[in-house]
Amino acid sequence: MLRIAAYPLLLAATVVVAGAALSMEWDPARVSPLFLVGVLLYLTLLERLIPHQRDWHPSTAEWRWYGVYFLLTMVGSALAQLLVATAVGVVAPADAALPLGAEIPAALLSGSLAGYLAHRLGHTNRWLWRLHGVHHVPQKVNVANNGVNHVADIVVAQGAVQLTLALVGFSQESVLAAGLFTAAQGYFVHANIDVRIGRLNHVLASPEQHRLHHSTDLAEAGHYGSDLSLWDHLFGSFTWHPGREPAAVGLHDPTTFPATGEILASLLHPLHRAKRRRPRA
Repeated sequence: MLRIAAYPLLLAATVVVAGAALSMEWDPARVSPLFLVGVLLYLTLLERLIPHQRDWHPSTAEWRWYGVYFLLTMVGSALAQLLVATAVGVVAPADAALPLGAEIPAALLSGSLAGYLAHRLGHTNRWLWRLHGVHHVPQKVNVANNGVNHVADIVVAQGAVQLTLALVGFSQESVLAAGLFTAAQGYFVHANIDVRIGRLNHVLASPEQHRLHHSTDLAEAGHYGSDLSLWDHLFGSFTWHPGREPAAVGLHDPTTFPATGEILASLLHPLHRAKRRRPRA
């Protein structure tokens, strides 16, 4: 029952929090981080109750490393918000141009497309891969190592999404609601949980797809959408079918990046002379 109810409960909680935040005019600066903490606690509990791979649970050392990376990810996210704050304040209208019920899906689709393109560039562009590849070093996929990122990669990826939403001119209310869904999805797809969503995989991103994204086999490592799978279908990067699992996850060539525990080396890695290797497609 928990395997069936886990994802609907997460979606329901997202809708409830978004609805309450909009109707009661809660401060987005407080709602978003508190909601994220709640999502993390919920998914971490599910990883213990219904794990996909028991040997993917973080070790004590990995928890320490992941904690440092999570803080760096938060710094990168805050920096990205700071860089586009002026544009949001100038461009985003005080009142929604469309009814909020129409504007929220439009903001979600726009932000999702920007996130998909930024993520795919992170894999196909040689220089951006030197940032994003840090995220693919771990040889397991769980909710804790979703925060294993190069701080500059977060600035680029989240900055692209936020700047897109600002320039299009979505209201801050629609951006908040869409952002809560995107945050929940981003950690859900990384969760080491035995949850399957069936045909919904063709619309929504899921852990089943994202494990393939982390596959060492580049032929199946598509799925650049972490919230919606529509763009993977549209741009030919959807590889999932029922029952498909990666044989192994991590880097195709582990020698190209420092180990996750070598945090300083990982942060300095993009500054080193790049080897002429094909980016991870």
